[in-house]
Amino acid sequence: MNFGPFIYALEQQLKKPLPGRNAQLKMASMARIQKMIKSGVPKNAIRSSVLILLYPHLDTIGIVLMLRPQYQGIHSGQISLPGGKSEHADKDSRDTALRESKEEIGINPTQIKLLGKLTDLYIPPSNYLVSPYIGYQESHPKFHPDPAEVAKIIEITLDELLDSSNIRKKKVKLVFGLSLTVPAFYIDHNIIWGATAMILSEFRELSLEVLNIAGDETG
Repeated sequence: MNFGPFIYALEQQLKKPLPGRNAQLKMASMARIQKMIKSGVPKNAIRSSVLILLYPHLDTIGIVLMLRPQYQGIHSGQISLPGGKSEHADKDSRDTALRESKEEIGINPTQIKLLGKLTDLYIPPSNYLVSPYIGYQESHPKFHPDPAEVAKIIEITLDELLDSSNIRKKKVKLVFGLSLTVPAFYIDHNIIWGATAMILSEFRELSLEVLNIAGDETG
């Protein structure tokens, strides 16, 4: 499906019930699943937002990710979506997603239209409650990453995300010395796992629903 028709169909699909937690858990470790089942979201969870930005790229649809620098923290060196925690000046969680994306990867928020929101995801290690937003830009963005927060810009395509052969298992070593085997997206030598993979998993399920509906309507 071309960019314009996909964006329109996606916006309509976002008005319907979302794939939700079941889709997120497809890319979660067993330890994460057990923890999510046993515990809810604490009252002191830190509100935050991320942005899934769609745009024309390589004759298909692009999605921007970023590699975090190495630092003394839980998410050091991991691949993530642009975003971060809410600030008092933010009007709402949508505003947080756009502001943080501008600060981290240098995109122009005035060129982005938000389509809707996916299911919130609580991340226990950082105590973040993340609101994932989907937006699009009609042209390829000009990225100006902040080197303090971004080691590298990573661009993947929707086709790569939908390709089931790119979903594999990875053994990861956590900062506390523990090791886990987790599902991950292996795309162009990039390994996407953890909360980012869980958010993208729901977006992947939603995109498959869009494409299935489009196929039914045109078949």
